[in-house]
Amino acid sequence: MAATARHYDTILSPVITEKATLLSEQNKVVFRVAADASKDEIAAAVEELFKVKVTKVNTLVTKGKTKRFRGIIGRRNDVKKAIVTLAEGQSIDITTGL
Repeated sequence: MAATARHYDTILSPVITEKATLLSEQNKVVFRVAADASKDEIAAAVEELFKVKVTKVNTLVTKGKTKRFRGIIGRRNDVKKAIVTLAEGQSIDITTGL
């Protein structure tokens, strides 16, 4: 049970953007993931939660922007994303949720 809880902590949410939708045509799905998650952990979590075969995981970290709010300078959080390539013929319907 503890392993499943870690999978839910690893995969935070799907990324639904125009670019991510275009990637879905190439059998790729984009997720926001925990900042300390490794590629192996991400692959294991996606395979366990969605019952699919993962062939490749690419990760990237988007640095948070500095923004002003009422004259006070703040900073958005850094976001780690994972682009997960699925095996041929596999798919994930991210609109249904978990």
